[in-house]
Amino acid sequence: MKMTDKELLAALADPAEDPVRMQRISAEIDAGFRLLSGRFGKAVAVFGSARPGPEDPRYTAARELGARFARAGFAVITGGGPGLMEAANRGATDTGGLSVGLGIELPREQTLNPYLDVSMTFRYFFARKLMFVRYASAFVVLPGGFGTLDELFEALTLVQTGKIHEFPVVLIGPGHWGGLMVWIREHLQEEGFIAPDDIHLLRCTDDIDEAVELIQHCHLRQHTL
Repeated sequence: MKMTDKELLAALADPAEDPVRMQRISAEIDAGFRLLSGRFGKAVAVFGSARPGPEDPRYTAARELGARFARAGFAVITGGGPGLMEAANRGATDTGGLSVGLGIELPREQTLNPYLDVSMTFRYFFARKLMFVRYASAFVVLPGGFGTLDELFEALTLVQTGKIHEFPVVLIGPGHWGGLMVWIREHLQEEGFIAPDDIHLLRCTDDIDEAVELIQHCHLRQHTL
């Protein structure tokens, strides 16, 4: 029987079943490690909405982004779904790079996109997010909704608290993310809810060259510390 996040968190879940749930969680994390360990030297995780189609200019930009990272020697890891995730995977495949998709089981069926060399579908969001952080050198965040925001702030929290180091988080698209950056500055930084330098944990740009250069530089620093 598959145990989903919903079942795991259910208020009426039987505590006697917890040891079995732990075994399932452990097995999923172990399977992820076995699949990904040693498969690539460096990788970037790209997040974004599943909704834009190939006719959308943001899909075109995400495809180019994936291609540029692949040319720079990075494997491209996404959530494996359609939309901007598919575009980034497609761009990596276009240029012969390694394309990885880490999907998630959802109540509304979402199939993996066809541009993947390595893929796995997870039951648990937290196990899936662990793989992104464990095997990527950086997060690149394209326009998206709640799921994209969840992945963005998960990464920022880990960097802010020193759980991971030299880990850039780059927002692509000031038109989409500009309002969030203003809100962070005016309501978090200026009101003292984050340290003055914490806003610099984020870089927001439309320049793919800038994003690739920043992440290449940080990857080198990661491996010289």
